[in-house]
Amino acid sequence: MTDTHDPQGSPASVGAPATIAAAPFEPPATASLAALSRRGFLRGSAVGAAGLAIAACAPSALPGWTYNPATGSPGTSPTPAGSPSPQPTPTGQPTAGPDQGSHATPGPTGSPSADDMDALAEAVVKRFPERTALVGNQLLEPRLDGDVKVFEITASAFTWQIDALKLPVNAVGYNGTCPGPQIRVTEGDRVRIIHHNNLHESTGMHFHGQDVPNEMDGVPFLTQPPIKPGDTFVHEFVAGPAGSHMYHSHHNATDQVGRGMLGAFIVEPRDPAQRYQVDQDIIWISNDALGGFTINGKGFPATAPVVASLGQRVLIRFMNEGVMMHPWHLHGMPMRVVARDGYPLGTAAFTCDTIGVNPGERWDVIIDARNAGVWAFHCHILTHAEGHSGMFGMVTAMIVER
Repeated sequence: MTDTHDPQGSPASVGAPATIAAAPFEPPATASLAALSRRGFLRGSAVGAAGLAIAACAPSALPGWTYNPATGSPGTSPTPAGSPSPQPTPTGQPTAGPDQGSHATPGPTGSPSADDMDALAEAVVKRFPERTALVGNQLLEPRLDGDVKVFEITASAFTWQIDALKLPVNAVGYNGTCPGPQIRVTEGDRVRIIHHNNLHESTGMHFHGQDVPNEMDGVPFLTQPPIKPGDTFVHEFVAGPAGSHMYHSHHNATDQVGRGMLGAFIVEPRDPAQRYQVDQDIIWISNDALGGFTINGKGFPATAPVVASLGQRVLIRFMNEGVMMHPWHLHGMPMRVVARDGYPLGTAAFTCDTIGVNPGERWDVIIDARNAGVWAFHCHILTHAEGHSGMFGMVTAMIVER
């Protein structure tokens, strides 16, 4: 049977991932990764009964990031979306060094002592996987209007928690989460997306990888007028081609997409025989603006691990909504790369342990969970993942249970 996992949710049939309520996280009793198990490592993280899929992204706003939205305390209002936005450096890279995600207090030489470094690294691992108030990438159920699947999407400003110990950052996005809701349809479905703009600025919406009418392609002034504050625009098209696709803003996109206006648009093949035969179906969206380096809107240690039983087949749909390439590397077992940008590779499929995903690309990989243990899973641009004070940002783990 082909199953799917929603972010921090439980297995369900494809097209209908289940969601579960967040629960307080209790750190494991030991920091020894070799001794971790589902019961000990994930105790209290709402995984014990249901399983946990991927829902992750990066550290909160930090000095020196290319994008550093003003933070607010819990319960405060975010900066209006129409306010001036931070501008990128000429290279589009973070302006500070590799320890952006650390909590170290540098000594006279600029680095902590060896004991301090070890303590800081251990402390952050003990927090993994920490729970935050909300997770993105939740399945959006349509309502039916005859044979049309209707989805309601509202763009708005809100605060978003990337790390439980840091203040939330100011985001813009869809339906109050980052990433926005996950949309799943079947090839050939007629789809209607009702897009409400509750921002203080104009926007647009592009369905990346989909064949849509030109006047609904979502690029203001090229194909259609921008969607003004308070206005609504209706996209209607027949879903296709099948595969892993995305939707996002295409107006002031560096800022709007960088701050969270993005989501997954999955089109299942019409022919069931062409669908993935896997035990888990995981969406993995990277971004590198809002709060730093993130996976599904969270950064380590708030990233959710991929949890599988020995022998399961796990599908991961990598999607890059950022401005940098991210090479994803899995320890302990390889990945079988089976599709690019939604198109099956067929006999060109290949096996690797590191796959580079460029901005705008989607790569589908299948992992045979054949090696029990807790395995690091991270971006291999090391300044996106680890510094002298431990791991941060684009890091999670794949936990294979016996």
